[in-house]
Amino acid sequence: MQKERKMNQDQTSRRRFLKIGGATLAVIPLIVASSSAGAATNAAMRTALKYQDKPEGDKSCSNCVHFVPGPSAQAPGGCKIMPGDTEISPQGYCAAWVKKP
Repeated sequence: MQKERKMNQDQTSRRRFLKIGGATLAVIPLIVASSSAGAATNAAMRTALKYQDKPEGDKSCSNCVHFVPGPSAQAPGGCKIMPGDTEISPQGYCAAWVKKP
């Protein structure tokens, strides 16, 4: 009887461990995705357009037709050419720069 009770306790502990472990493994990708969701970048497009966080002469994202301003003049914004990228610096520059009229 006592041996049977110990086996049931061991099985319960093992099941509980597996449930908690499985839930933890299921949650990890969600945590990683949510932490990167706040700052979205389009790395492949940035590389292709040779994006940099500093201007080139008088050419900067803030005076480019493709730049979508952020909430303030100094805040990062977006770019019409780099879909989904919300971390474009107003002082940045890339090869697709076109002066605002």
